[in-house]
Amino acid sequence: MSRTRTERLVNLVICLLSTRRFLTASQIALTVPGYEHDPGDPRDHEAFQRKFERDKAELRELGVPLETGTSSVLDAEPGYRIARRDYALPDIPLEPDEAAAVGIAARLWRHAGLAAAASSGLAKLRAAGVDVDPDATLGVEPVVTVDAAFEPLTAAVRHRVAVTFDYRTPEDDAAATRRLQPWGVVCWRGRWYVVGHDLDRGAERCFRLSRIVGTVRRLGRPGAFAPPENVDLIRYVANWSGPAERTGRATVRIRPGRGAGVRRWAEQVRSGEDGDVAVLRYSDPEGLASWLVGYGADVVVLDPPEVRDAAVARLRRIVAVHDEASRRQVPPPAGPAEPRHDGAAKAGVA
Repeated sequence: MSRTRTERLVNLVICLLSTRRFLTASQIALTVPGYEHDPGDPRDHEAFQRKFERDKAELRELGVPLETGTSSVLDAEPGYRIARRDYALPDIPLEPDEAAAVGIAARLWRHAGLAAAASSGLAKLRAAGVDVDPDATLGVEPVVTVDAAFEPLTAAVRHRVAVTFDYRTPEDDAAATRRLQPWGVVCWRGRWYVVGHDLDRGAERCFRLSRIVGTVRRLGRPGAFAPPENVDLIRYVANWSGPAERTGRATVRIRPGRGAGVRRWAEQVRSGEDGDVAVLRYSDPEGLASWLVGYGADVVVLDPPEVRDAAVARLRRIVAVHDEASRRQVPPPAGPAEPRHDGAAKAGVA
């Protein structure tokens, strides 16, 4: 399935989840990106109808409970919606590696261009006077972010084009310019890395995205190189970074009966007055804080200050992103709608 169609289907699902009433095909065409057409042009309108029918069939094949009906007996044209009671999944317990995979998918989602389009679609629904359920798509737009170099590097990998960027290592005060033919971008121990052929050193190299300074710039034309076959990028990054010594110890409080993943990795767990207290060994305070924040209010960081401060900083970034997203989705003032309006974790730290 093409990226364009994937985005259109995701936005269609978000649109139909966000409304409490049935939406007609014409209302959907005015709201969901990808369905733009001229209703007065018979050929253009027929092409839209074929596209919409294919998308409805695709959603039903995927198991999406697409309902057909009318909001009023006066409605002549049938509409569509998705009932949340039929669409929502039950609670799914995840192992640590499974939760990590979901986290990576959420990060990729944010940089796939889907979240902005979905927010725009909801704004159009409100502008058209459609009653939008503000809780229908909670969790659809993740607030987890990745490094700024992620998107241009993944694009360079897809198009097989060399890049150049400034890179700063912990040992050097000044950043050095690197030229790379990128083979792939992977995540290892909560960090993103790009692996490829270093043009200046004539050998394969690995770079951590968080150490890239400034913008990533392209060199030459697309298709200029071919990555080696059957290369294991994760193994290369693991060998390059080496085993991490977990010399630090962090103390966290866990709600009774919750935080199974933290308990499993804990060195020690003892009962306390306000919950269970666990001791965890760690090597990277930022990585540990990022993982613990994912448990929300079920896990509270008690000590040491470096892990606690890292958790607080991460929570503040999440709140800032969430507040910014909420401001972008504020409904317009009440009034007559234009016919074709184009406007627009919880976690604890002691």
